Amino acid sequence: MTSTPRLKFEGITKAFVSVKALTDVSFEIAPGEIHALLGENGAGKSTLLRILSGVFRPTSGEFFVDGKQAQFKRPDNARTAGIAMIHQELQQVPNLTVAQNMFLGHPLKMAGGLLVNQREQERRAAEALAMIDPSIDPSAPIKSLKVAQRQIVEIARALLDKAKIIAMDEPTSSLTPSEFESLAVIVEKLAASGVSIIYVSHKMDEVFRICHRGTVMRDGQVVGVVDLKTSAQEDVIAMMVGRELQHEDHRSHATDKVRLEVRNLSSATTHVRDVSFDVHRGEVLGIAGLVGSGRTELLRLLAGVDKISAGTVKIDDKTLALKNPRSAIAAGIGLLPEERKREGIIPIRPVSINMALPSMGRFSKGGIVRHGLVKKRSSELLKRVNLRPFQIDRPIKLFSGGNQQKAIIARWLAAGSEILLFDEPTRGIDVGAKSEIYHLIEELAAEGRSIIVVSSELPEVMRVSDRVVVMRDGRIAAQLGRARLSEKNLVSYAVGDAGRKAVSSKQEHQNV
Repeated sequence: MTSTPRLKFEGITKAFVSVKALTDVSFEIAPGEIHALLGENGAGKSTLLRILSGVFRPTSGEFFVDGKQAQFKRPDNARTAGIAMIHQELQQVPNLTVAQNMFLGHPLKMAGGLLVNQREQERRAAEALAMIDPSIDPSAPIKSLKVAQRQIVEIARALLDKAKIIAMDEPTSSLTPSEFESLAVIVEKLAASGVSIIYVSHKMDEVFRICHRGTVMRDGQVVGVVDLKTSAQEDVIAMMVGRELQHEDHRSHATDKVRLEVRNLSSATTHVRDVSFDVHRGEVLGIAGLVGSGRTELLRLLAGVDKISAGTVKIDDKTLALKNPRSAIAAGIGLLPEERKREGIIPIRPVSINMALPSMGRFSKGGIVRHGLVKKRSSELLKRVNLRPFQIDRPIKLFSGGNQQKAIIARWLAAGSEILLFDEPTRGIDVGAKSEIYHLIEELAAEGRSIIVVSSELPEVMRVSDRVVVMRDGRIAAQLGRARLSEKNLVSYAVGDAGRKAVSSKQEHQNV
């Protein structure tokens, strides 16, 4: 480290009325350092980043950029000082071009100051993109790009502003492992050029792969700064949650009874083709595959969201007519969707109402909702899933992602669903909540429910599943029992024959 830190926090405290979000936060980041900000949801990470980016002002304390005290009254001040934020939900306008998005809020004007100089914007955007990915066309609509490319555009935008500190909040929540590796190369290149990176992620493998050091926060305070090149992952997680997480061996509760039977399922509106598999009572079936392999589309067909064009679905030997979500819910199927905020919740409504949504008929009499019954049942089930804080009348948008997921799981318990479809159940949630979700999945399987789990995280698929189906190009490429589960095997079948030769031995080419 150099003698002058790139960024230094000294005694930062932030209070909202009587609640302290941050208390005496102090640490520093060196030029060219990739520094992780670690902690569960509610630890204070977002509040600290909002102070750094000029959204909030600290109640007390101060921070310094390159040895100079920084006082930001608004986000523009932070940008001028060389600080850029890349949010989990990208701040982009879909119908504008790449260049227009890169100059959003501060467009280049032509002489006279009335018209935007589109040509110059595209030229400068191309220069910035050339530093990290020259294949991106600055004149292309931003909506035409993949998520990983849109992340790169945000990084290039930071370079346009000559950012020397880039804070990245959950940058890989929607990326595949290979896309993460590409992003990692870019981040390391930026660090080598002297840019300091603040990296926030709940994916601990990524944090240990890419970051030099990490500041661990809990309850708004710093509990330690660790060297991530020499620290054990388990020790850092224990610092984050204030306890050791349980790491139990997988226990199967699968029985011989087939609960769900899918045969030759296809869809004309998605690229799911001729998919067949069974799920047993008490079984957790994992579904792995690359983004676009048909994993999410398959769950949407089973949940009645998208239309089935061919094939059959049976529950307990009874053929279903899955015409819409209502028919799936009536058959005992519940979906925890991939896009939780957009498809899973009504943000401004209380968590109790969100939990009761598909079961309103059970809580109504003569068309009138019995709110007392809703509160009684939601109280029982939200206690079971360990909702925190336990405030059932609180709008669900004010809860962390992990607690929103718990509420959606409780929703399907209230509906009496026996077949649960979990699409990316731990995306964007912290390690503590992730562990709780895993235990809930096992408990539900132990009670006899049949569960299908789609996840982009291969360790997660292997952690929770009795068996894993690997999808590729809308079809099933392999079905692997636990004895055959390995990241190498899963990647091998996910990428196809060419990829299989690169990542698998001859012995591992055999299907189950």
